Amino acid sequence: MNSHYGGFWRRLLAFLIDQIILYGIYLVFFLMGLLAYALGHLAHGDLFLPGAPPDIGSWFVITYWGAVVMVTALYFTCFVAVTGQTPGKMVLGLKVVPVESGNMTFGAAFLRWVGYIVSSFFFYLGFVWIAFDSRKQGWHDKIAGTLVVRESKGAARP
Repeated sequence: MNSHYGGFWRRLLAFLIDQIILYGIYLVFFLMGLLAYALGHLAHGDLFLPGAPPDIGSWFVITYWGAVVMVTALYFTCFVAVTGQTPGKMVLGLKVVPVESGNMTFGAAFLRWVGYIVSSFFFYLGFVWIAFDSRKQGWHDKIAGTLVVRESKGAARP
């Protein structure tokens, strides 16, 4: 077993850290959207009835989920393309690198994020695959041609 690859549990914990950060961002977007919605109704003279939930239109839900997808794509793509690490991976000493030598590109980082969607199909089997793969690659890593390695002093890159 190669100890220089980022293993399943370490990667899962890094991903959970990233999700906590993203959920905080999503909450800010949601609250800003609700505030904008409420202010828009007040500006048009619409008053909410006490005790009645506001009727949030489908446009709000579609806009919110569009923002969630965009923020998620930007978060994983930009962090991985620029530093090779998301904040969760930084905390746990993991780094995303291309299988072939070289630097990460925005294209590869974006393709890796698209691979997250593929990896989540079929009960997240693409992520579980990490636990059984000899190089600890999930489907998203295989799609983008990347590895997740541990950053340590003097460790050689595979």
